[in-house]
Amino acid sequence: MMNFNPAHKTILDDLLLGNPHVRLGKMFGYPAYYVGKKLFACVYEHGISVKLPGDRAAKLVKTDPNTIPFEPMKGRTMREWVQINLERSEDYCKYQSIFDESIHYLLAQQGSA
Repeated sequence: MMNFNPAHKTILDDLLLGNPHVRLGKMFGYPAYYVGKKLFACVYEHGISVKLPGDRAAKLVKTDPNTIPFEPMKGRTMREWVQINLERSEDYCKYQSIFDESIHYLLAQQGSA
């Protein structure tokens, strides 16, 4: 059974869906956000996962106490992914630059930047 905070999705919709490169979809049945065909963010359980360059993801895990490696299956972390866990959904607004960085990263990978 899926478990996620619908208020987190509402905030992400507001933050991301105004960008013409972003579209809403699903990942593992959870609300997800795509740039082209590539997934870059997902509302997952108690947080939001986001894809970043590997070195940036590692640095964020080390420096941000709200960020952990993204582990959708026990014992298996996803390379280049982090999960940001915040109690208050509106606090995700403070991570706008991280979401923008992810969008630009995936646009560059697809040759659209």
